Amino acid sequence: MRTQVCIIGGGPSGLLLGQLLHTIGVDTIVLERQTKDYVLSRIRAGVLERGFQDLMIQAGVGERMLRDGIIHDGTLLSNGDEKVRIDFKALTGTHVMVYGQTEVTRDLYAARDRVGAQTIFNVQDVVIEDLDQPQAKVGFSVNGERRWISCDFVAGCDGFHGVSRQTIPETKRKEFEKVYPFGWLGILSQTPPVDHELIYANSDRGFALASMRNENLSRYYIQCPLTDRVEDWPDDLFWSEFKSRIPSDAAKRLITGPSIEKSIAPLRSFVCEPMTWGRLFLCGDAAHIVPPTGAKGLNTAASDIYYLFEAMHEFYIEKSSTGLDAYSEKALARVWKTQRFSWWMTNLLHHFPEQTGFDRRVQNAEFAFLQSNQDAQRSLAANYVGLPY
Repeated sequence: MRTQVCIIGGGPSGLLLGQLLHTIGVDTIVLERQTKDYVLSRIRAGVLERGFQDLMIQAGVGERMLRDGIIHDGTLLSNGDEKVRIDFKALTGTHVMVYGQTEVTRDLYAARDRVGAQTIFNVQDVVIEDLDQPQAKVGFSVNGERRWISCDFVAGCDGFHGVSRQTIPETKRKEFEKVYPFGWLGILSQTPPVDHELIYANSDRGFALASMRNENLSRYYIQCPLTDRVEDWPDDLFWSEFKSRIPSDAAKRLITGPSIEKSIAPLRSFVCEPMTWGRLFLCGDAAHIVPPTGAKGLNTAASDIYYLFEAMHEFYIEKSSTGLDAYSEKALARVWKTQRFSWWMTNLLHHFPEQTGFDRRVQNAEFAFLQSNQDAQRSLAANYVGLPY
């Protein structure tokens, strides 16, 4: 088999790259280790920066997003019953959009099917070879048959546990990691959201987040110890704890109901340098992970796709490899800025096991400064809606 770009990973970043490349006539094959139904069943983040929205439109897959997505011109932060609204529109002139990652993925698969681009599911035993040769090779098994693809480039969009990053020799890559001593217990419920905007809450009992997928589907989270299990949190206990952490006026209007999905996710920060090795280019979780505070995971993957697409556009249309040579440096410069922002928000809003009374009062002072200082609010808003590519 032969293609110009072999994309490993059929999640939103790989699919978005494939669709963008299709707009300039570049052929791609996407390899995905799961079934399409499995990929579309995963519950993930749903806050899209303006840059991500623009990429979806550029790729020709923005119609349903623009119709069904919920525009958010701001968000609410609270510390107990103290609150501050961050007005994105007033402070930055733009907004974010709530549109679930599952819906993004669904739109991208539908577009890929319409144009007849090849996606191979249930692939196993992927190997990447000849990255220092004129043509790279990707080997994989499907339905017991061993196959090979030759290609100009390999885009590694296969997540933290994928083969792409592991293909870079250990002696040639540096990995930076910070593991947080807590997780997020999240539930999905068929209930109206408690507020028309997201609420990021800190309290004496820890962090909580009120989010949504649409007007009748809410996504709520609380900070919990890493030793907790989902079974430790029946619905009634979750709702009681969640109410205790959000502002009292929001708790009074909260509508509860049975959870339809419940899970615990650990929090960590991770970056791999470099993001390239020969003809291999890493994107998204294959290269970096951020804690979900600040909604940067999917959006940082999108910025990788922007830089890589622009570089490949330059290569195929202008016959220049300058952009490809600079990809890792450009992508990492923005990655580290989003890491800083996610780290800052996580520290502002969570309780840490070793936190002292002094630490809590500094946290309170940080929040009070944010309440009273428009420059601090503008900085938060600029990072939340998305730094420029």
